[in-house]
Amino acid sequence: MKRFHVHVAVENVAQSLGFYSALFGCEPAVVKDDYAKWMLDDPRVNFAISARGAAVGVDHLGIQVDSDEELAALERQLAAADVAMLTQTGTACCYAESDKHWVSDPAGIAWETYHTLSSVPTFNGGEAATGGGACCAPPVKLEMKPRIRLGECAPGSGCC
Repeated sequence: MKRFHVHVAVENVAQSLGFYSALFGCEPAVVKDDYAKWMLDDPRVNFAISARGAAVGVDHLGIQVDSDEELAALERQLAAADVAMLTQTGTACCYAESDKHWVSDPAGIAWETYHTLSSVPTFNGGEAATGGGACCAPPVKLEMKPRIRLGECAPGSGCC
């Protein structure tokens, strides 16, 4: 089953805990000094905040799945969208180890599809955050692949 994922960069996690706990009507499932996550069932969403983003606001969106098969299906769907994709296997991101695929939509919003494998004790497995975002979003926009229409295939381009 899929779960929508939203990750928001905040200035202060402690200040944001009260607001989001009231909004969702429950306490977060994970709380760290720099991170919190609510695993909601109504609506079915994995909502995370962290104080590690380059800018305050929506850091990235995503779809979390429960199995390798669901992740492979989402990978095929993303491939059909004809966008550049970054694949990470067994990567430490936030406080979890996951297999994932990253893309950017036409507006430049980072999207991740991922299957969480386990938890890890430190943010990003103890690796220093590298400028791109609160979690592990690619630091640069993944560009759309150029689309080639039927009859427009250039000789030697490998598309024919």
